[in-house]
Amino acid sequence: MQGAWAPRDQGQSHSRMGALNRPSVILLTYVLATIEFTCLFMQFSIMPYLSRNLGLDSIAFGYLQTIFGVLQLLCGPVFGRFADQHGARAALTLSFLSALTLYLLLVAASSPALPGVYLLFASRLPGALMHTMPVAQMVITDLLAPEERPKALGRLGLCFGVGVILGSLLGGTLISAYGIQCPAILAALATLLGAVLSFTCIPASTKGARTDAQAPPPGSPRASVFDLKAIGSLLRLPDVPRIFLVKVASTFPSGLFMIMFSIISMDFFQLEAAQAGYLMSFFGLLQMVTQGLVIGWLSSHFSEEALLRASVLVFIAVGLAMASMSSVFHFCLLVPGLVFSMCSLNVVTDSMLTKAVSSSDTGTMLGLCASVQPLLRTLGPTLGGLLYRSFGVPIFGHVQIVVNTLVLLLLWRKPMPQRKDKVR
Repeated sequence: MQGAWAPRDQGQSHSRMGALNRPSVILLTYVLATIEFTCLFMQFSIMPYLSRNLGLDSIAFGYLQTIFGVLQLLCGPVFGRFADQHGARAALTLSFLSALTLYLLLVAASSPALPGVYLLFASRLPGALMHTMPVAQMVITDLLAPEERPKALGRLGLCFGVGVILGSLLGGTLISAYGIQCPAILAALATLLGAVLSFTCIPASTKGARTDAQAPPPGSPRASVFDLKAIGSLLRLPDVPRIFLVKVASTFPSGLFMIMFSIISMDFFQLEAAQAGYLMSFFGLLQMVTQGLVIGWLSSHFSEEALLRASVLVFIAVGLAMASMSSVFHFCLLVPGLVFSMCSLNVVTDSMLTKAVSSSDTGTMLGLCASVQPLLRTLGPTLGGLLYRSFGVPIFGHVQIVVNTLVLLLLWRKPMPQRKDKVR
């Protein structure tokens, strides 16, 4: 499926991509993903303090997160289909311009002269079109052969780690030194740079760039971006529903905790903005090491099924530790296990799902994969806020234990299909 900006036929696509330096395009894609994550984590640093300054409680903060999650959940697969049809350049540019709008609204919301609460809620609306990560995954998937894909996709975890470290450090430090507006202004400038780079340097289309890619039949009509039936058909492919079930269920408890972490860091751990930034930077550093070294080594020695089971087992152990956690030091001890499980499970499931569709549908499938986190952000903030207010931090550990025990039983009763390609 190729849009108006895509090459008209497969031969033109091959010629076009032959003139491009693929490593440079992939490297730029990593840079754009890093910009996106850095700005996103600066926003995470801003939101709890801006919400508190505007007089919102933890439930209202949960509503803010839920609105953002609902919009990304509903629009993620459609945006992926847009990327399939209109190309990576259009999709990445649109995503960064939407992010720019969000950060400008945050700047306005932090101004005492403006209606901050209304602008803060309005800032959630551009999130419907902020989908840089799945488009970056699509670019990498389209430009590389299946056997090269998992390792390259895994490197996006390094971009995430860099974003966590830079975004958390910059957000916390700038808030403490210059106020809430400063990181929002910096994020707006960075996303403007991302939009310019996307429009000027990313190829209009990456479809058909690989020699093994399949072109759509000549003269076939282009389906609508909003064809929900076509999007839903991907979820009915063999084994896809089970993979999605494991992906969603296993990460849901830890997702609840991480969504509420900004509130927990203030109320439970009693951390200042800069201290919370240092803690999230530690989290990002561990993710970089795990994604870049540990997962790659393990996946070259163990099957996808073994890594899935190991991830779920470690999730259970983390839940036991979280249920008895009483200080930030205890949290630092359990973070390595939490990071390992999250990285391993995401790499394995994403690898399996990207191999399940044709090259013309990679963006749509990756949009569906990316909708898992918005699903957590949709259900998580309100539910997490209620659980935290009613039962405290230990409840997140209890939920982790119960849910992942059930997932582990499912994996043992009905093993995942074996793949020839190992995750790297």
